[in-house]
Amino acid sequence: MSARDLPQPAIRGVDHTARPTWKLRETLDFYGEKLGLPLVHVISARGWGPDTHPDFLHFFFDAGNGATIAFFYYLGTQEPAFLRGRAQGLPLPQDHVFDATHTAWLVESEEELKAWKTRLEAQGLQVSVETRHEVIESIYVRDPNGYFIEFTRKLRPLTELDHVDARRTLQAALAVEDARQQAGQQAAAIDEIWGCKARLLDERYGASPSAVSIYVPAVDEFASIVGDAAARSDCRVTNCGDYRRIDADVALEFRRRELGLRPAVWYGLFTGGLRGRITVFDRDRVVITPAN
Repeated sequence: MSARDLPQPAIRGVDHTARPTWKLRETLDFYGEKLGLPLVHVISARGWGPDTHPDFLHFFFDAGNGATIAFFYYLGTQEPAFLRGRAQGLPLPQDHVFDATHTAWLVESEEELKAWKTRLEAQGLQVSVETRHEVIESIYVRDPNGYFIEFTRKLRPLTELDHVDARRTLQAALAVEDARQQAGQQAAAIDEIWGCKARLLDERYGASPSAVSIYVPAVDEFASIVGDAAARSDCRVTNCGDYRRIDADVALEFRRRELGLRPAVWYGLFTGGLRGRITVFDRDRVVITPAN
């Protein structure tokens, strides 16, 4: 019997996330006092079998809706060198590998998000500005180990378009990776994935003869670029089902502030797919020229 023949078991949500800490007192203070999370359980154990496993405390805080956030405090061990000083870092992405591992807690409204920002700052913690990532808005703070803690609110519910578009993006990513690996290389630029995704959508909706084509998912966060293009004489906008395609025969330039976009959304502006060559893409301005 293959895995496909087996019934799909259900996942009932997150029970807990866990990370090591070498700062017992500070971690208890941050999560128990500063964040106000109830301490709900502690495991204390003499190792866990192997001689290499140190004795430890494994303690859990209530993280809401039946979930917990947990920490391992390994007795007699030293904080790794790569962690030292991270707690003093700004609540901004500084090490993309380390900071990718984080916990995000859901709040229900803009008011709740602001209330958390006020509470954290009142205790002397550095808190990021509100950051919009397409479908969520978040603030960030670092805990005593330097781990990111995120508080986030949903800007809109995810739809079937989000699911379909996600599969197309990853289909393009896998195709690019396969092609690069066959050439003994590694995919390193998102532009390649955007280009491959545009080709996939061209196959579905019919390719435009235009020199530049931008596929834009028909969702609120990217609506401003479609509106901007529709008002210009150098662009044409076509309805392609779940996407709006912006076509042009000349180089196109867009400016972030004119589109009213936050940087985190701006840098994902071509997630729907792009046929053309990006020659400028900084914080405020992007230029796309014909590929040939």
